[in-house]
This record gives sequence, C-alpha cells and structure tokens, in this order.
Amino acid sequence: MAYVITFPCQGEKAAECMEVCPVDCIAEGKDQFYIDPDICIDCGACQAVCPVDAIFHEEELLDEDAEYLEKARKFFTS
Repeated sequence: MAYVITFPCQGEKAAECMEVCPVDCIAEGKDQFYIDPDICIDCGACQAVCPVDAIFHEEELLDEDAEYLEKARKFFTS
C-alpha cells in the first residue's frame, strides 16, 4: 500500500512532503508531485505536512481520485 498525491497538489507543489519522506520516494513532476507506490513505506509523514491536504492513503482514495494512483505508477515507469 502507498500514499497518493491528488488534485489539490496540481500547481501548488509546496514540497514539504519531499522534505519529510524518509525513503525519498516523492518526485516532482511537471504539474504536481508523485509518490512512488513501489518505494513508499506507508509511514504517513508526507500526509501530515501537506499544506493543501492532497495526500491520501491508497485505501482511502475516492473513486474520482483513483486516477492519481495510476498517474503515479505511470510517472515512475516512464
């Protein structure tokens, strides 16, 4: 399981999440940050510091936000 960065991050890119991630699994994309679902250790540190409440646990994603997990997977496999 992993955390996922969703729509509120688009254009915001505050970067607090990158600073606290103990495994450096967050990368900056063109329009938002992404969490590598294969590296995320499920600690929740990123979620706690996100100023725009854009980070959710994979199991807590709303149906309309499920696309962001797929976007993250594609980002890290390209």
